[in-house]
Amino acid sequence: MNSPERGRGRSRVPYPNPLWARTGSLLMAIALSGLVLVFPRAIAETAGAIRHGALMLLLWGIAAGFIHGVGFVPRIGLWRAAFHPGVGWLFMIGGSLWIFAAP
Repeated sequence: MNSPERGRGRSRVPYPNPLWARTGSLLMAIALSGLVLVFPRAIAETAGAIRHGALMLLLWGIAAGFIHGVGFVPRIGLWRAAFHPGVGWLFMIGGSLWIFAAP
């Protein structure tokens, strides 16, 4: 018999979920999204000066940070890997350094 739930069991991608990690993800995501929304000039002085690659990484990291921070755990392996907290932290830190540290 084919079950509608087939393929939706536990994923093999590990997903850390301690409170300190979720709190860190949520706080970083809130801080960076607030910075992007409230101070867009911190990203770029003009629309033509935006580093789109860096901004994409930063926003992906922010999304992953919110997903992990609120305690949501994706079941499907692809989404679990794409929004893994390690990926989110790497993208938030890397995107921030790329945007704010570069001249």
